[in-house]
Amino acid sequence: QVQLVESGGGLVQPGGSLRLSCAASGFTFSSYPMAWYRQGPGKPRELVATIASGGPATYADSVKGRFTISRDGAKNTLYLQMNSLKPEDTAVYYCNVVYWTQNYWGQGTQVTVSS
Repeated sequence: QVQLVESGGGLVQPGGSLRLSCAASGFTFSSYPMAWYRQGPGKPRELVATIASGGPATYADSVKGRFTISRDGAKNTLYLQMNSLKPEDTAVYYCNVVYWTQNYWGQGTQVTVSS
């Protein structure tokens, strides 16, 4: 079965960096587009970044130039490098795949940006 397990969240000061990871299993990772979403306190879940199976990426305007999504097919792992973090980036971050028309989510990893 499809499993997505996020890690790498934590508490970081404004201007700091974090790298999130998402270990994927149960499907042919290299063949599917992947995405990172986030849900801040009292906010709806929003799309942060996507990456196609061949590598092209897209980003929300709010993170463009600060975040980088990438994937490692040998490790079946999705990454999100987050730089120049702001308090408004505080959220639970989720990785996502649509497999056979069904959305799959990990359990999420908390990112808190605060001084």
